[in-house]
Amino acid sequence: MRYTELYDLCCRYHKKSVRIKQHDGRVHVGTITRVSRDKVWIMPSSGYGGFGLGFFGGGFGIGIALGAIAGIALTSAFFW
Repeated sequence: MRYTELYDLCCRYHKKSVRIKQHDGRVHVGTITRVSRDKVWIMPSSGYGGFGLGFFGGGFGIGIALGAIAGIALTSAFFW
């Protein structure tokens, strides 16, 4: 998937629950809270919930470089 396609997809999925797989095999599940031209921020749906996540990217969640993303899908697609 091209960089611009990933950016557009992340913008479309803003505020939606997604599953992001990185090229190194890491998988992130959560809600997209912010998208910039080089990163997408995702608020994890589990694991850190009790901490408020204020220490991750100024409250936006975990920042993931768009170049590191191998695939992205809405999590609702996994429950059909």
